[in-house]
Amino acid sequence: QVQLVESGGGLVQPGGSLRLSCAASGFPFSFYSMYWYREAPGTERELVASISRSSITNYADSVKGRFTISRDNAKNTVYLQMNSLKPDDTAVYYCKKSSPDYWGQGTQVTVSS
Repeated sequence: QVQLVESGGGLVQPGGSLRLSCAASGFPFSFYSMYWYREAPGTERELVASISRSSITNYADSVKGRFTISRDNAKNTVYLQMNSLKPDDTAVYYCKKSSPDYWGQGTQVTVSS
């Protein structure tokens, strides 16, 4: 069955960096676009970044220039490199596969001094 397992979250100071990973299994990873979303308390889940099967990327305006999404098809893994983190980036970050949709369990990112 499809599984998406996120890792790499944690507590980081403002201005710091984290790299999230999402290990995928149960489907032909290289054929699918992959997505990172985030959900902060009291807000709707929002799309942060996406990467197509040909590695075309798109980003939310709020993270452009700070976050980078990438994929390693040999490892069935999608990454989110997050730099210059701000307190507003605090959220649970989720990996998603579409058509049909599957979600990971999420990983908490907290940006605080």
